[in-house]
Amino acid sequence: MHDVLFDNARVYPITAGATADTLRDPASCFAVTGGLISAFDEIVPARRTVDLGGQLVLPGFVDCHTHLLYTGDRMAEHAMRLAGATYEEIARAGGGILSTVDQVRAADEATLVEASLPRVNALLAEGVTTIEVKSGYGLDTANELKMLRAIRELDRRSPARIHATFLGAHAVPRGHSRDDYLREVIDEMVPAVAAEKLADSVDIFVESIGFDLQELRRLARAASRHGLHLRVHAEQLSAMGASGQAAILGALSCDHLEYAEPADVDAMASAETVAVLLPGAFYFLRETRKPPIGAFRQAGVAMAVASDLNPGSAPIVSLLTNAHMACILFGLSAEEALMGITRHAARAMGLADRAGQIAVGRPADFSVWDLPGAEFLVYQLGGLRPDAVYVAGARV
Repeated sequence: MHDVLFDNARVYPITAGATADTLRDPASCFAVTGGLISAFDEIVPARRTVDLGGQLVLPGFVDCHTHLLYTGDRMAEHAMRLAGATYEEIARAGGGILSTVDQVRAADEATLVEASLPRVNALLAEGVTTIEVKSGYGLDTANELKMLRAIRELDRRSPARIHATFLGAHAVPRGHSRDDYLREVIDEMVPAVAAEKLADSVDIFVESIGFDLQELRRLARAASRHGLHLRVHAEQLSAMGASGQAAILGALSCDHLEYAEPADVDAMASAETVAVLLPGAFYFLRETRKPPIGAFRQAGVAMAVASDLNPGSAPIVSLLTNAHMACILFGLSAEEALMGITRHAARAMGLADRAGQIAVGRPADFSVWDLPGAEFLVYQLGGLRPDAVYVAGARV
């Protein structure tokens, strides 16, 4: 006997490849027991039946790259950008990441949680049930740990499933050499994060204004020693070969990738590293060079789509907007975009067996929509909200 049978629906489980059939052959029902999917596309006995009236059902969406834990804003930088300043020019002038660092360091854990909960709730309201949140605005041991504890509290306070990534190697704080700071990240922060189980992964910003390939390798070794996955910001502003190197090092994902080259694509394909596309940052920074979508597609590299929600380069509190942009700006198909915010996004977080699909044995995280088809989610821009969102089989 199952707990609940959800019947009379159009269920798109997103368990197959990104083919036309992904959005053309819906199931009609599924059952939930103990918070897990317990039967799929078969009428089974249940204590309760919910008639969904022919509505669309999709897996809970997964936002696999955010920086949503912060306080304050960077509107002044936006004005500079509108006047012609580049991302690098703003950073080198003392703005960018370091300006948010100052605000985060001045806030206590409770303030960070209260400032960030509305952003979590906004994502949840559009069907996002799994969210990755990075640290990286502390840039010293005490403040990075403060951020990660605040992310853990967000998970406690929200029905959404929130997973932390440690991004101590986001920038070099004022008054430090790059080498001295990275030594603090590796020798102090990574062991402390692992000891408290505050994060699933570590990340690093490899760029001319960030860290280099040798430093990537050093951090990757430290992450491996402490049982943490590796993820990498790569090829956003220039071609440094970080995505290819990260793939060789076993990274779950490489993110941004506007300047990825053929060798990077080949390495990612061989290692089955996920390409995380961040069209909101591309749009907000008014970039012109697009990620090599055709090459990823031809090589069979899985493409995820994420919001990159942050106060400086992507203050866009909507994963659906980013999915729409991935289609319009980058040329993804509707099927690829929806795979990108479900199954492939879960893979990018190391959660392939726990999120992004409706399948027997998986958590019953899903959303219900009164729409003519799943493609509508990347057709209309704005104004889209599910009729219901479920996490572990419970309506939130």
